Amino acid sequence: MIKAGIVGGTGYTGVELLRILARHPDVEVAIVTSRADAGVRVDAVYPSLRKLLDVTFTQPEIETLAHCDVVFFATPNGTAMHMAEALLERGVKVIDLSADFRLQNVDEWQHWYGMAHACPELVKHAVYGLPETNRAAIQQANLVACPGCYPTAVQLGFLPLIENQLVDLGHLIADVKSGASGAGRKAELATLMSETGESFKAYAVGGHRHLPEIRQGLGTAAGQAVQLTFVPHLIPMIRGIHATLYAQLKVGAKDIQALYEQRYQNEAFVDVLPPGAHPDTRNVRGSNNCQIALHQPQGGNTLVVLSVIDNLVKGASGQAVQNMNLMFGLEETLGLATVALYP
Repeated sequence: MIKAGIVGGTGYTGVELLRILARHPDVEVAIVTSRADAGVRVDAVYPSLRKLLDVTFTQPEIETLAHCDVVFFATPNGTAMHMAEALLERGVKVIDLSADFRLQNVDEWQHWYGMAHACPELVKHAVYGLPETNRAAIQQANLVACPGCYPTAVQLGFLPLIENQLVDLGHLIADVKSGASGAGRKAELATLMSETGESFKAYAVGGHRHLPEIRQGLGTAAGQAVQLTFVPHLIPMIRGIHATLYAQLKVGAKDIQALYEQRYQNEAFVDVLPPGAHPDTRNVRGSNNCQIALHQPQGGNTLVVLSVIDNLVKGASGQAVQNMNLMFGLEETLGLATVALYP
């Protein structure tokens, strides 16, 4: 039985980890930390977990967490980097759901996240946790940087085109919408329901911190730098990401549907829909699935890729558990065979 710890168990990604791991047959959730709720039972804060977990929130202490086999960091950016090295030295595997280890260029990370990195020497040892591109490395990893929600939807949507050099790498566009839970569980004016309800807006058009992560992943697949225009939007729903991706096909590119189906045929959590389909975010809500559909409007050379995920599952906690399964030699789908909620 794998003993798991969760640092930051009261946020949305933390409680999503608890929901998934509570029914995982090979995992015991041994430690869940929260500075604000230390001493309080987890199921007192989240009654949905009653009869599933018998754990009390504790302070995040290295010596306590060191008794775990794996520790998940469901924390704000800038937390995991202060604790990861000490845990790794004690033989604990670390899965970070924040951005602390996602970017290999530390200077770029410091620019986008506005703080000095606490352990830059550790970054080169981190494995980027997108299983559909990095499965072999994840299986050998001790430190995994779980991808962001926007980067997951965008990369999975673009990858087959870029891997096969079928599109102009200088003119990629990602127009992406997210539910409000992507902003985290905090009191903030911009994400209050009375502010977001009956409204819809773009934000960070001049540059979003997930942009360099997406460029890094796509550039690795392409073997060269890519130019991407990435515009995120906030929409008045709780869960879900819908990415509408635009690429200019090169002359002679054909059989794109077959290409996608072949690329993802052995991927348990990527579903390429039939030609002409329009994926709904509700079709993946609560699941670890990504659904993708392809369109060529008016038969032109502009390919439109539609990619949808649940930002809290495939975009965060579900993908983290998928990585854990790989790191411990378990069946990759274990604990993740959840059917999407409908309606």
